Amino acid sequence: MKRFLITGSKPGFHSRQLSSAFSRLGAESSFIPIDQLTFHAHSPNLPDLFKGCDGAVLRAIPGGSLEQIIFRMDALYTLERRGIVFLNSPKTIEKTVDKYYTSSLLAEHGLPVPPTIVTERVEEGLEAFHRLGGDVVYKPLFGSGGKGMLRLTDEKTAEQSFRELVSNGAVLYLQRFVQCDKQDIRVFILGGRVIAAMRRIGVEWRANCALGGKPAPYRPSPSVKNLALEAATVIGAELAGVDLLPAKDGTYYVSEINGSPAWRGLSLVSDVDIPGEIARYLLKKTSEIQATPQG
Repeated sequence: MKRFLITGSKPGFHSRQLSSAFSRLGAESSFIPIDQLTFHAHSPNLPDLFKGCDGAVLRAIPGGSLEQIIFRMDALYTLERRGIVFLNSPKTIEKTVDKYYTSSLLAEHGLPVPPTIVTERVEEGLEAFHRLGGDVVYKPLFGSGGKGMLRLTDEKTAEQSFRELVSNGAVLYLQRFVQCDKQDIRVFILGGRVIAAMRRIGVEWRANCALGGKPAPYRPSPSVKNLALEAATVIGAELAGVDLLPAKDGTYYVSEINGSPAWRGLSLVSDVDIPGEIARYLLKKTSEIQATPQG
């Protein structure tokens, strides 16, 4: 019987759904908090928790000190080198948790991203505020669900916010606000396919479901599908939630890419069994790898 691990900060809705999906496919699964791993650097062996594991789904990298986060990423890379098949890979997670890393890669490949300026200096932040049209969104480099984001529309408030953020060790990641009628698009990608999508309609300028946004059915056009797939390919994501901003001029901007996408809201407006699709994909992938002659 195959055995899979679900790693993250703590078990919840998504890990339980994944566990049930693996069980329906005749596989075992268990949850392991990523911040409770112990490694013996002098030994090439896997930690006991990972012995006999066929693959793992990376749900989240919990926050912590710089030292803790670096160790957790190091641990994932170590596990990958020792044969654990991850969905997504540590390299992909490393890209998607960092908004600047993601947006710079997308821009380098010619994909449409909102005009973005990143700095650690308040003065440069104020200059960026004006260059971006005096209506900007500040986003924490790390984080999801719209948490910590600010929309700034006047210079005085922007300066006060920038000074407070910088004094607390933040980097000023600033994007021009895109007018899109309080809505965005989430495209869910798995293995190079768009398997589901939804429109999110916000109660304020942010449309995130975690902040009260309401999911609505959405059928993406071929061009929207292609944009989302290209964005996921640039990042190297097998599993991705690609967020698009539909601007009033008809442009679709790639806002963010989530490498550990949630599907609670999406499941309300889609008939796709998303946890089942993920479990089947990882089961097939690990079986193909194990069937391939090594060396």
